[in-house]
Amino acid sequence: MIFTIAEIGQAHDGSLGVLHSYIDAVAKTGVDAIKFQTHIAAAESSIYEPFRVKFSKQDKTRFDYWKRMEFSLEQWKEIKAHCDEVGLEFMSSPFSNAAVDLLEKVGVKRYKVGSGEVNNFLLLEKIAKTGKPVIISSGMSSFKELDATVAFLKTRNVAYSILQCTTSYPTKPAQFGLNIIEQLKNKYKVKVGFSDHSSSIEACIAAVALGAEILEFHVVFDKEMFGPDAKSSLTINETTQLIKAVKNIHESLLAPIDKNDNSAFLELKSIFEKSLAINKDLPKNHILTFDDLEAKKPKDFGILASDYEKVIGKKLKNSMLKWDFLNESDII
Repeated sequence: MIFTIAEIGQAHDGSLGVLHSYIDAVAKTGVDAIKFQTHIAAAESSIYEPFRVKFSKQDKTRFDYWKRMEFSLEQWKEIKAHCDEVGLEFMSSPFSNAAVDLLEKVGVKRYKVGSGEVNNFLLLEKIAKTGKPVIISSGMSSFKELDATVAFLKTRNVAYSILQCTTSYPTKPAQFGLNIIEQLKNKYKVKVGFSDHSSSIEACIAAVALGAEILEFHVVFDKEMFGPDAKSSLTINETTQLIKAVKNIHESLLAPIDKNDNSAFLELKSIFEKSLAINKDLPKNHILTFDDLEAKKPKDFGILASDYEKVIGKKLKNSMLKWDFLNESDII
């Protein structure tokens, strides 16, 4: 199956009420997991960190913003319990070793490492010590950098998968990098997926058709909402549409068609295919030409339309009326 992750990130804007509303809404879309981000400002940032997108009028620095995004251990446990209650796997990306410690207390099945942390071997070491599988986004990484990260994880026997991702918000079609999916599969021989920031559903659908087994995409109640990722996200309705489409595409990939066997269409072929007929009254001994012929439904009431060349130049045994079917018994 395709493993689908609805990324909420900071779409809750620090509000527990809004966050819990997202859990209930996302649970109705059919996704497998809901993902947040666990920020501990003092452990991961400083007052010197610049804003990626200068969106916040209430936070003087990005450090202040991360501080406002923090939740306590007890609050995270309540978030996890809510996810369990509605059948969603709880996920949250850590951005510090301290965040890993917190998430281990909360309880997670796996870790998702964002594009900016793929070269953070200190964090990867911390995660490796948990013994849990890791999903890494390749957004800002070259193959050389990915090779180093993969080698690091392998030496620690960490089960890993990789997402093709373009760190651009929102991602334009020319930036999707769908060709990378096959390259990742061939190079690393692991599960490969697609992390999307395009604000549309077609990229993920195409990714599944090209072999992606994991999908991650941002979700927001409204694309005009406050926050750095809102315009790169899907709405709840779009998410529902995406999950339905992805399930259909996955089902189709599990049922390949054998183009050498069309036996299932025998009945339809007898209805849709045609037999040769005469398109005008013709006398006995008339020599048939192309201009004398028509093809009419159904099949098997005359010579197959595909065999028309075999009758050209043949002589009629008897006179025939316009629109009569033409059979082997009518020609010599």
